Amino acid sequence: MKIGLLTSGGDCPGLNAVIRGAVLNGVKTYDDEFVGFRDGWRGLVEDDIMDLPRTKVRGLARTGGTILGTSRTNPYDGPHGGPENISIVLEKNQIDAVVAIGGEGTLAGARRLADAGLPVVGVPKTIDNDLNGTDYTFGFDTAVQIATDAMDRLRTTGESHHRCMVAEVMGRHVGWIALHSGMAAGAHAVLIPEQQVPMTQVAEWAKEVHDRGRSPLVVVAEGFIPEGFDEVMHDKGVEKDGRPRLGGIGEYVTREIEKLTGIETRNTTLGHIQRGGSPTSFDRVLATRFGMNVVDLVHDKEWGKMVALHGTDVVRVGFHEALDSGLKEVPQDRWEEAKTLFGR
Repeated sequence: MKIGLLTSGGDCPGLNAVIRGAVLNGVKTYDDEFVGFRDGWRGLVEDDIMDLPRTKVRGLARTGGTILGTSRTNPYDGPHGGPENISIVLEKNQIDAVVAIGGEGTLAGARRLADAGLPVVGVPKTIDNDLNGTDYTFGFDTAVQIATDAMDRLRTTGESHHRCMVAEVMGRHVGWIALHSGMAAGAHAVLIPEQQVPMTQVAEWAKEVHDRGRSPLVVVAEGFIPEGFDEVMHDKGVEKDGRPRLGGIGEYVTREIEKLTGIETRNTTLGHIQRGGSPTSFDRVLATRFGMNVVDLVHDKEWGKMVALHGTDVVRVGFHEALDSGLKEVPQDRWEEAKTLFGR
């Protein structure tokens, strides 16, 4: 078979490992041929294709980013989008299947094309770990590790100056990165989009810690909405897809803690550093397994499905399992578990 791969949406550590796993399994097991669509759906819509021989994927498991490039193009955008035009591109290039590697938006586009009769399957990708249907997505472990390392460094400077340190991490709609990295770094408060908390409570947690002679560490997800506010904070315009460009909640939390407690407080926004660089060993293994298994999925012609992790097993689930029940939010019990450690 001739299989086309694309990476779409935000970049993520492990994308190249998926590509490598798919190509190696396809070539060695099935004698497949691979091509890549440049810059996500744009490459498929505009017939911008590159060959992916085995030699092209050597050593990719440890490399961050994506050799195919990525974008937030929708496969239905523009005069060349939609299943009719895409099927012409596939037929012209004799491509038998498309593997879409991406998050919620990417998989939603893949689902529409599969429902329209195109041979499309998926690989879930998001550093936020917010997709249903899979226990974990690659990139999440790397983002958590990067954030944890940064917080460990912040704590040393906080302790030296007797300051409160605030770390803003990614998490537009869910707080998995904040929760995991905060717990790993021993944070004294973790603020996530799923839980509205009054700033008076955050200040109380910080003061409890400071009064014991410690330097508080507060972790806040970029999508956190303090109690009394109706929407996320954003003063940096919008993304190309119309979403608000988040940023600023860490600065707000910092100002409020200092105002309410008198404790000198500093803020660090980790930003895109969380999604760059080499993937962790966990993400390399998971991404490689996803890449290998999605080729088996293609050969079984189970269109409209994606690979997923359940426990330690890679399984196959329909796109609907990932998309129909909304985002995978931090459940209340996980929040209560972490909250036990706040301010103490």
